Amino acid sequence: MVVVMAAEAGEADVQAVVERVESAGAEAFVSRGVNRTIVGLVGDVEQLGTLNLRGMRGVADVVRISVPYKLVSRENHPDRSVVRVGGVPIGPGTMTLIAGPCAVETPEQTLAAAQMAQAAGATLLRGGAFKPRTSPYAFQGLGEKGLRILAEVRKETGMPIVTEVVDAHDVELVSSYADMLQVGTRNMQNFALLQAVGGAGKPVMLKRGFNATIEEWLMAAEYVAQRGNLDIVLCERGIRTFEKATRNTLDISAVPVAQRLSHLPVIIDPSHSGGRRDLVLPLTRAAIAVGADGVIIDVHPHPEQALCDGPQALVNGDLRELAKTVRDLPPLVGRTLATA
Repeated sequence: MVVVMAAEAGEADVQAVVERVESAGAEAFVSRGVNRTIVGLVGDVEQLGTLNLRGMRGVADVVRISVPYKLVSRENHPDRSVVRVGGVPIGPGTMTLIAGPCAVETPEQTLAAAQMAQAAGATLLRGGAFKPRTSPYAFQGLGEKGLRILAEVRKETGMPIVTEVVDAHDVELVSSYADMLQVGTRNMQNFALLQAVGGAGKPVMLKRGFNATIEEWLMAAEYVAQRGNLDIVLCERGIRTFEKATRNTLDISAVPVAQRLSHLPVIIDPSHSGGRRDLVLPLTRAAIAVGADGVIIDVHPHPEQALCDGPQALVNGDLRELAKTVRDLPPLVGRTLATA
């Protein structure tokens, strides 16, 4: 941390800051410039934050230099990480396609969607058994019945399961079926849930909250990492802005920014960001071009009958183009399509 002294601060003001810092067991280094003085602090940043330095006489500002998220930061882990889900890698060097139905509805629908996704190059199966919805009257998912359907489809296709958990009390149940636990946008700052999935021993996909800054997103990941789990994949799924032409606004710049700040893999959800079938492929191309480590896409055999997010689900014609996209574009940016 750095304490910036006001131009009118006197020597006594500077010395008072130094003494308060040193009394807390930290070190203070004074640098006197032509117009003002700064005091560099070395020590426990969290403890220094409790000293109320900003309220001391002569202090103009206190600036934090080190990042508050230690475990997921590249400051402490300079090499980017690879997270493996049932043997499928997500990380630098590969582009991983995760696809399947937004919601598990029936065994037949889920298997058909999984086979469609697999034919397009997907190696991980997404599917929601628990569905947190804005409306309490909307389809909330099949619960454990949906998890059992996913497990049967995994047995049939060999695709590891990525599914959402919405409550800390359900983590043990969902973990008994899932290969990767997804924390959705509405739960990004559900700290009890983050701690619970952190202790579950399964890889975690953490979606960015639709009102969250990138720092808040990384701080949420830190909650998971603090429980000893660094197998975390960040998912940019669009943020809420004034624009109404799309369901959300895909923050494509979040990918390189998050990859610069954190060693964790970063993927994109082009389905929930755009919210329209015709936008999924262009946004997928943008995700690959910007260096995303993967994409997660909605697929449904009969989207007109879907109980959840049918307008954004891809069908057979779209999937043929998706297969071509994930086969041809990754090599242009130095990646290969991930395989099991």
